[in-house]
Amino acid sequence: MEYLHAFSTEHALTLSAGILILAYIFIATEKISKTTVALIGACAVIFLGLVDQEKYSKNGINFEYYINYIDFNVIFLLIAMMIIVSITAKSGIFNYAAARILSLTRGRPALILISLAFFTAITSAFLDNVTTVILVLPMTFAIAEKLEINPLPFLITEIFSSNIGGTATLIGDPPNIIIGSAAGLSFMDFVRELSPIVALIMVAVCALMLVLFRKSLKVSENKTAASMRFDGNDCAVDRARAARSMIVLGLVIAGFACHDAIGMQTSIIALMGASALLVFEKPEEIFRELEWNTIFFFIGLFVIVGALEASGGIKLMADFILDVTRGSQAAASMAILWGSGVISGVIDNIPYTATMAPMILEMEKAMGSEYAYPLWWSLSLGACLGGNMTIIGAAANVVVSENAAKRGYEISFMRFFKYGVVVMILSLSISALGLWLKFFI
Repeated sequence: MEYLHAFSTEHALTLSAGILILAYIFIATEKISKTTVALIGACAVIFLGLVDQEKYSKNGINFEYYINYIDFNVIFLLIAMMIIVSITAKSGIFNYAAARILSLTRGRPALILISLAFFTAITSAFLDNVTTVILVLPMTFAIAEKLEINPLPFLITEIFSSNIGGTATLIGDPPNIIIGSAAGLSFMDFVRELSPIVALIMVAVCALMLVLFRKSLKVSENKTAASMRFDGNDCAVDRARAARSMIVLGLVIAGFACHDAIGMQTSIIALMGASALLVFEKPEEIFRELEWNTIFFFIGLFVIVGALEASGGIKLMADFILDVTRGSQAAASMAILWGSGVISGVIDNIPYTATMAPMILEMEKAMGSEYAYPLWWSLSLGACLGGNMTIIGAAANVVVSENAAKRGYEISFMRFFKYGVVVMILSLSISALGLWLKFFI
């Protein structure tokens, strides 16, 4: 029985592309929640049967056709890491670590800026960027209050550091989770290929921030001495919870490092760690704190991108880049790096990466895995580092700006942009040099 009319391939492609473009527009304008946009787009894709037209025309609407396009490794890895981070944060250990930074730097603003920057970057390599800045923000405001200086230099540097640090590992930033799952790249692959580049970028950006904010980082000796009384003893730490959390987090990261050898997906390793921690907690309290809107955003997005892939749109994009770059691996890599950086500075890097990952897979089919390997790193570096260009380029940027505004410190779009565009160009230039030296010489 045929009870629904199937669209032609051309019409399916047009509809799929139209839904994706509309979703991008609504996500970029932020007039409607991006989760709502993604779910509405996914419902439109399912209702129109844009993934499998033949089955749609014969059997009607059936959700099972779309399951294969949802990357559950990404979904469950996100959920598990949210649980681990939520429980770890409750222990107070991150606030304690940030407080110790103040006493160790003896209240010197330049040293505090560098220390907070590297603390933020390292933490962002293992926790999501939003969680990291939420943990660091209270300590930053407290430090600035003690020193009686404007916190904006610290806050802006922390934004840059969170996005840079998150680039270094598989779990540091959602785009990397998408890339790792799509390309089959391990935790150690990310550490090996990206950590050296990220370390160089951090050093360069910190040096730049010290120059740009040199006038704002001056305080009197009296204020510096007063700040020394503010140390880790001001922070309450649940020692038992902190010990459990750090042991489990350490084991999970170790599992990520050798997941290929043990034959286990990263999501399963993370879920085992999360389950172990939940034994000592009230699950309903932890689940209430999870970012379910992010989870459903990913689910809806995967369905929308799946429709474009099924209709041949992703392959057309891959063929276009191959034609423009004339099959040159180096040219394609640089195009993806700089293109991703600029685009991710304007729109959310998560839907962008979810669209680009299948495209690189198509290029891999055409040119081979060796051709595609550096392209994955170009996508990761571009998508993650591009978020530093504008105040809306990444979720962490928005969180910091909103918190600053509540305390009377406004980070305007243009003020951030004049720093952000310089940081992005510097970061991508170092990335381009690193990729070129590693893969193309």
